[in-house]
Amino acid sequence: MPAFGTHRGMQHALIEKHAKPAPRYTSYPTAPHFHEGVDRAAYRRWLASINASQSLSLYVHIPYCDTLCWFCGCNTKYTRKYWPVADYLPVVKTEISKVAAHLAETAGVQTIHWGGGSPTILTPDDTLDLATHIRDRFDVAPSAGFSIEIDPRGMGADKIEALATAGVTRASIGVQDFDAGVQMIINRRQSFEETKDVIFELRRVGIEKINIDLIYGLPGQTISSVAATVAKVQELMPSRIALFGYAHVPWMKTHQRMLDEAMLPDAHARFEQSRIMADLLCAGGYELIGMDHFALPDDPLSQARRAGRLRRNFQGYTDDPADVLLGFGASAIGKLREGYVHNATPTAEYKKLIADHGLAVVNGYALKPDDELRAYVIERLICDFAISRQLARAQFGAAADEIFLIAGGIARDDEDGLVDWDDDVFRITKRGEPFVRSICSQFDGYLERGNVRHSMAV
Repeated sequence: MPAFGTHRGMQHALIEKHAKPAPRYTSYPTAPHFHEGVDRAAYRRWLASINASQSLSLYVHIPYCDTLCWFCGCNTKYTRKYWPVADYLPVVKTEISKVAAHLAETAGVQTIHWGGGSPTILTPDDTLDLATHIRDRFDVAPSAGFSIEIDPRGMGADKIEALATAGVTRASIGVQDFDAGVQMIINRRQSFEETKDVIFELRRVGIEKINIDLIYGLPGQTISSVAATVAKVQELMPSRIALFGYAHVPWMKTHQRMLDEAMLPDAHARFEQSRIMADLLCAGGYELIGMDHFALPDDPLSQARRAGRLRRNFQGYTDDPADVLLGFGASAIGKLREGYVHNATPTAEYKKLIADHGLAVVNGYALKPDDELRAYVIERLICDFAISRQLARAQFGAAADEIFLIAGGIARDDEDGLVDWDDDVFRITKRGEPFVRSICSQFDGYLERGNVRHSMAV
């Protein structure tokens, strides 16, 4: 990443030492530590405790794609027929209705996000029907943001018009890499021209906020190929860019076995790719947001970072101010004041649970005071690269002192200039920023429990 330094030997030594596998920390505790002790009854109680002073964020998961990208780590299913999608949508609508009915008080919705899979696999009529169903059952603020993940391949004008009519305000477009050779290796053929045309049409119908997702560390990628991709992306002028390191987890995603592991770049090559891409984006006018997002200076994400309001959730970095995240669909995760709830992942199990019980929660996690403290510390470090003892104590009292004993120990043991500590603020340095996941993991009270495996941290 930018400002890391130029001495190649030093870089390699730090990567070898600190680029160990670590969680991405889109939640704390992370999903592998969820358990069956949190069930549908707990979810009903937690829903009933939501009050009108709280704000809601809604996530809907559409777990279908019409092609299977071999790098994909999402919860999705490949289908060339529409009937599985058509069978799935009424079940999601039932869940939405049941969850809304469990709320004791009306809470306003500030953001909506549809992810997948490919939510744009929906027909225009189904897109409008699902959006209307949500608005009929929740109090969606007129100013609410509505974002959707888009596969631009096969996006016709009718689908784009439907998104605008449904009230979509931001489109997140998967690109990954524009190099034709890399696309062939990962089974995702997507031309620059097709992507450009879809973005043009989105802006034409009023969806002007565009995100683009990129990945480094894919088989076949090189410094020159990722630099060329960044140059093409900058032509499209998205307001935000997410730059993710490829997570090779074939023990979880068996289709990743289609990729030749011998072609995967090693940790050093991955680091070089991420650094050149970040340098080019920053030179092109984007601001670095946390460890892997970029935004134009006037984008709300950049404004949130400067104001200390940056958040992190299951969609990554966000300016979403909502107190509660409600997740709908197979594999969806919700976050309430009391903790996390996780729906069944297999679509058949999800559909049966909704048919039998109206809810599909199979596990989750009830937060304890120590969890909330550590979640706060990890989120602030991964968003701001710093945590203040004074601010932590104001929120958590003397319990925060134990965390800062850990911080002091990390600072004392630091031989590489990755952190600073002045007895009030524990700060990750520019040199340490690329290793923020590894540093955060030292505050993780669960990381050493069980046999959970994680992707590479750099």
